[in-house]
Amino acid sequence: MVDPGFLASLLASSIRAGTPLLYATLGEIITERSGVLNLGLEGIMITGAFTGFAVSLATGNPWLGVLCGGIAGMLLALVHAFFSITLKANQSITGLMLVLLGLGITGFLGRNYIGEVAFYLDPVKIPVLSDLPYIGEVLFSHDPMAYFAVILAALLWFVLFKTRYGLEIIAAGEKPEAADSMGVNVDRVRYFSTLFGGFLVGIGGAYLSLAYAKLWTEGMTAGRGWICLALVIFSGWMPQRAILGAYLFGGLDVLSFKLQATGVGVSYHLMKMVPYVVTIVVLLFSVIRKRAAFGAPAALGIPYVRGKKE
Repeated sequence: MVDPGFLASLLASSIRAGTPLLYATLGEIITERSGVLNLGLEGIMITGAFTGFAVSLATGNPWLGVLCGGIAGMLLALVHAFFSITLKANQSITGLMLVLLGLGITGFLGRNYIGEVAFYLDPVKIPVLSDLPYIGEVLFSHDPMAYFAVILAALLWFVLFKTRYGLEIIAAGEKPEAADSMGVNVDRVRYFSTLFGGFLVGIGGAYLSLAYAKLWTEGMTAGRGWICLALVIFSGWMPQRAILGAYLFGGLDVLSFKLQATGVGVSYHLMKMVPYVVTIVVLLFSVIRKRAAFGAPAALGIPYVRGKKE
């Protein structure tokens, strides 16, 4: 029988580990819903993580660090938007360029920050509710950014499917020529979605260094950006489903630590492989099956040229 205390600790850790994944996944969902494919999440996340940590260390304000991490992510997303939307360049190549750019810059600038102690986001226990047995630890003992991530997922679902602007984003990703004929500025919608998505991905990176890991190390994202790309597919491009996916992958990530703490004789290296194996499986299924079967936007990754028939 599973120890309730162990299960509560695992679920609570899954939420903490899944929160940076959730922010980045939500950002990519918005980006891809508009028809822009951004493979540069790994580079954007690591840039957000470094920027957030550096700003928090310099100012003593972790919230300013989170904001600046999001802005740094938005600036990298602007580079992607310029090449893929304005210049109509290959979006996959541009995204991979961002990965190399983000890892290279942070690796160079971050050498002097290794071992430094910045100011971090502290958990906020909700009165009364956090004292509930087991449930209090799982649901009501996290930092504000973890709570807001869930609220944000619900807000993005509402905006996408219940507002005019959300429907314009979906139209830009599904049938841009039809959206254009209805007076929607497709490029503007895609620019905004890409920048906003980059902002959320940057926040996910900043959360990683300021709330989850609470340190800076080179390459600390450790493939999480690629996991988030798989999570977009896993969630079917639906914000509310991203919550479950992010926490599931977060749980797989921390499971090895929890099992080791209980003395279970499972290989640490084998367990650390699990999230990445699942990521490969999800991406493999997305290749085998048609993208539409997963709910992918029909015009995803296709530059829109006004007046050109596909």
